[in-house]
Amino acid sequence: IVRDKRRQEKKEKALAQERIVEEKKRTEEWQRLYGETIIEKTPQNYVMCLKHGSKYSHKYVNTLYSMVKRNLTIPHKFVCLTDDPKGIDKDIKILPLPKELTGWWCKPYMYSAELPLTGTILYMDLDVVIAGSLDKLFEYSQGDWCVIRDFTRAMQPNWQKYNSSVIRFNKGQLDKVWRDFNSNHEQIIKTHFGDQDWLWTSAQNTAKLWPDEWIRSWKWEIRKDRTLTA
Repeated sequence: IVRDKRRQEKKEKALAQERIVEEKKRTEEWQRLYGETIIEKTPQNYVMCLKHGSKYSHKYVNTLYSMVKRNLTIPHKFVCLTDDPKGIDKDIKILPLPKELTGWWCKPYMYSAELPLTGTILYMDLDVVIAGSLDKLFEYSQGDWCVIRDFTRAMQPNWQKYNSSVIRFNKGQLDKVWRDFNSNHEQIIKTHFGDQDWLWTSAQNTAKLWPDEWIRSWKWEIRKDRTLTA
């Protein structure tokens, strides 16, 4: 048992080192293609999204960017984690994604302390529709990381697990979620349905939940309410 454990630790250490090398190569390649990625040392407010693959085009990124500009008065920068920056508005800061991850399993990377950002990050999925001011999402319970109570709450009122479609955190605050995932992501993907299930496993009961009425699901809450009142 001890030998097997040591072999596994050695294997994980080697894999982690390979990923560090791959990350360096990826950063150098992106610097060559899209310019130098400057590490911002002055704390800022960021709104971040993620585009991977072809499910959502660059138009979704640009539309979200426009909605944010109209609904956020707090000074901020807009950032997109992506494997393909073509067509994305030139004023959006581009950061590369790890090549070995796909789909929603790219999302744990946004928690990495190695991101070249400093400050507070408000992440939103590309299918989010903004219908009011975003200022309160930065002002609410500052210092805590904040997240939505998952929309399963519509069927189970006492549900406490997280939904990762809108989440706010300080850079590096959830680095452990990324580090643990990065060191064993193949096994975690096999045992978890999605990234927010892993977020709950890794950081359950540590978040400050936003009020349910601030961020609602069209499918499970708003459409249902419209049907009941029709």
